[in-house]
Amino acid sequence: MQPRLPSVESASATRSIELKLRDISQLFNSLDPSPFNEQDLDSDAEEFIVGWARELPANRPLHLVVHLGRPLPPGRSGATVADAIHHYFTYRATITQLELRQLLKQGRMSLLIGTVFLAGCLLLGRLIAPGEISAARSIAREGFTIGGWVAMWRPMEIYLYDWWPLWRRGALQRRLGKMKIDLRQPEVSDGEGADQPTGPK
Repeated sequence: MQPRLPSVESASATRSIELKLRDISQLFNSLDPSPFNEQDLDSDAEEFIVGWARELPANRPLHLVVHLGRPLPPGRSGATVADAIHHYFTYRATITQLELRQLLKQGRMSLLIGTVFLAGCLLLGRLIAPGEISAARSIAREGFTIGGWVAMWRPMEIYLYDWWPLWRRGALQRRLGKMKIDLRQPEVSDGEGADQPTGPK
């Protein structure tokens, strides 16, 4: 069942991310068979948290407040929920770091291949240029030169544009993996449903 994401106060005003759910099951992927503290977050809930986190200043700690309409089931506590959220984002940061390393490795290999190919194209262009330069020779020389520089497009794309979105995503995920988490649920003793914090982490 897809969680109904809440109305939220302005993140820029509260400096916190506030999430309102009917129960804690909406926060996690119900199809994930992993133990509770290793479960993936629900995709909608993750998108909501990450989206608001991007709007907050990068130099300030993140704070997530989860409001539950129903108390936690037996065996669950604010600390176990916070651990599960931290574990998920820390794991995602590790995966993103691995993706960045693989991209940079691909960039180095692409740079090596492109450089060798460019050198070969420039050399061939010089070999066909001596003597009287006809139109055909001029076209061939320019073709080799252009082809050689086109081969440098992929490593330039990686090192100029592709790496930093991954770096920024990983940095945000590491921040989310350390954010303060407050879980607020209704009291069960009087049945009036007042929000009761279970203790920040």
